[in-house]
Amino acid sequence: MKIVVAHNAYQRRGGEDAVVDSELQLLREHGHEVHAYQRHNDELGDLNRASAALGTLWSRRTARELRELLGDLRPDVLHAHNTFPLISPSLYWAAAKAGVPVVQTVHNYRLACPQAMFLRDGRVCEDCLGHVPWRAVQHACYRGSRAQSAVTVGMLQLHRTLGTWRDKVARWIALSSFSRDKLVQAGLPASRIVVEGHAVDAVPEAGEPRRGLLFVGRLSPEKGIGVLARALALSGELEIDVIGDGPERARLAGQPGVRLHGELPPPLVRRAMQRARALVLPSIVYEQFPRTLVEAFAAGLPVIASDLGALGELVQEGRSGLLFPAGDPRALAERMRWALTHGSEMAALGEGARRVHAERHTPQQHHAALLRIYGESIQETRRD
Repeated sequence: MKIVVAHNAYQRRGGEDAVVDSELQLLREHGHEVHAYQRHNDELGDLNRASAALGTLWSRRTARELRELLGDLRPDVLHAHNTFPLISPSLYWAAAKAGVPVVQTVHNYRLACPQAMFLRDGRVCEDCLGHVPWRAVQHACYRGSRAQSAVTVGMLQLHRTLGTWRDKVARWIALSSFSRDKLVQAGLPASRIVVEGHAVDAVPEAGEPRRGLLFVGRLSPEKGIGVLARALALSGELEIDVIGDGPERARLAGQPGVRLHGELPPPLVRRAMQRARALVLPSIVYEQFPRTLVEAFAAGLPVIASDLGALGELVQEGRSGLLFPAGDPRALAERMRWALTHGSEMAALGEGARRVHAERHTPQQHHAALLRIYGESIQETRRD
């Protein structure tokens, strides 16, 4: 199969960029002819505000480049990931004009929330879900700027009006059932949304006893770093290894029991997951499907997660991990203490996590799912 994968890369590389890279590798390993169309947010430094705003609504450069690329390659399908802000929704129209079906993986909630996380003032906010998102401008939800929020809202409303989301995407991939429900509430056609999560290779056991707690991810407010810091302060004996960096690093620096490792390469992250007793995911937002979660399951590492959004669906209490009420540091501290004092029970949860990975999240299963979705998209486009 001939596939074009499109992605607007972020200035600070994150899990979404890693997912795109791993899917490119997976498809190529299975013999597909894969071409990447990528733009990078570093380009924003070369654009004035007016050009950046107009390009967010409709990128003439994307339309031109994709028209040429799709005309030359004549691919079977275009698989889009992030299109905001540089690629823009002009991608969908260029593909439609070329007769190429589009599959869109949804990695965040921007189609329903201009800020993309349903988060305002440290709390879940659904004010814009299913409505014209004018309140995002009122509250300057995107980057604390009313002007930038207005551009994002304008892009969403323009393409809702044009029918871009309704008519130009053959299949939407939601990463969880929870995410699918939110996309339906946002107005996407339910019949075109499929649920398919992430996939990684299994990681063997390290052959040594598991010890300690682990956090892996961006140190930012939505990841629940404040909740984690308060939980550690409430219980002076807890210790945790923290891999990652971000604006909340200072909140953990110098706190007893916290070992900050900064950002580490993937092999060292996997090694840490082989050694830990539990991964802690205290997010205060609706996560889609953190890549660290499937990486933990692949390593037989159970997860202690907040019960918010998709995490309550993906982490099965008593099978693959433990849940606690989101935003509750006392409950998190209790769960972490329990994990450290119940080694055999946590080992059983680790085996459960490994089984979940084997049942749902192997690269082989993911490749088969992508081929099925691509095939459905091709048939959908032919019917249209």
